[in-house]
Amino acid sequence: MPDIQNIALLGGSGSIGDSTLSIIDQHPHLILQSIVAQKNWQKVLQICQHHRPQYAALADPAANNQLRQALTQKNIPTICPDYEEAIILATQAPEVDTVVAAITGAAGLPGVFSAANAGKRLALANKEALVMAGETVKKLCAQSGAKILPVDSEHNAIYQCLPNHLPQTPVSQIKKIWLTASGGPFRDLPLADFKDITPAQAIAHPNWEMGKKISIDSATMMNKGLELIEAQHIFDIAPQAIDAVIHPQSYVHSFVEYIDGSFLAQLGPPDMRIPIAYAFSWPERLTTGTQKLTPMDFGKLEFAPICNQRFPCFELAKQAMQTGGWAPLVLNAANEIAVDAFLQNQISFPEISAVVEKTLAKSAAFGFQTTDIQDIDAIMHMDTIVRNWTSARLSK
Repeated sequence: MPDIQNIALLGGSGSIGDSTLSIIDQHPHLILQSIVAQKNWQKVLQICQHHRPQYAALADPAANNQLRQALTQKNIPTICPDYEEAIILATQAPEVDTVVAAITGAAGLPGVFSAANAGKRLALANKEALVMAGETVKKLCAQSGAKILPVDSEHNAIYQCLPNHLPQTPVSQIKKIWLTASGGPFRDLPLADFKDITPAQAIAHPNWEMGKKISIDSATMMNKGLELIEAQHIFDIAPQAIDAVIHPQSYVHSFVEYIDGSFLAQLGPPDMRIPIAYAFSWPERLTTGTQKLTPMDFGKLEFAPICNQRFPCFELAKQAMQTGGWAPLVLNAANEIAVDAFLQNQISFPEISAVVEKTLAKSAAFGFQTTDIQDIDAIMHMDTIVRNWTSARLSK
């Protein structure tokens, strides 16, 4: 039997949390040591009843108080500290082996920094942390011995397609890294109809079960653009050596093109339990309980280029990746504000990219200094500046 592995789950009430808990349920050596989430205290209470983690907390203070009271009433021994304390306990406790970073958006950055600084195995599902501060996170990992194991299905697929894994596999051996994208729910919708897209339509992803924010990002293809930036940092490869293609079936999760003309791809059902299990078991593998497929089930595999006119957010992300510095942070902050505005019916679907484009054009005027990227407080401060400016523009 494998050694016991204690797991801290950051972002436990979402789809990544569900998949993580499914893997934990299947393997007795995986122990849920702590869990933090946003505000769904009833769901976290059920998780605590079943798994008995040492710590549990919610970001919403009122919900956290309800959770604390419910744990006491039901005599569940799980300790419920304040949220900020729980993040520290989850990421820095010596008994924690692996931290699953699944808190969406910039809110997940403190947990990623803390886990990286503490030298943990970091099962990274929060791409925004590397988009905002990739070089800083990598430097912390190098100093502490922390190891990033990507949970995004695309980056996990690339990881599996690098036989020895970078940096052991020289970058000079790779011609290009290709991410795949389903194209979301609007890959065939006439462009004239984009102005009428509703939040409910944008959330309805054809292949994957995801939260609202990432579903909208998938529909605009911003998610794929953020993943390009994430891949640049994880695999230490030049921006021009990373691209993406549309693959409607979502069976090929990404592939690597080598200089000798070979392509190595990872295929499987669209199920997040596969990359999560691999992050837990690397360099070995675990059973996952996913759908059983045969080669015949894959059928015809289709690929197509990404149309910039249809998906302008993807092109904006590529531009931010090329620019570097603070541009990816500006891109991400503006996008989070724009997506929230769309979900609240304040702007139309095409206006998401327009908001991001206008904010990126303002980047030079924010006065950010490159040296500030090394400091998490400065990073979060700059993120707030961008969000406030974008929100102010929307209010006008």
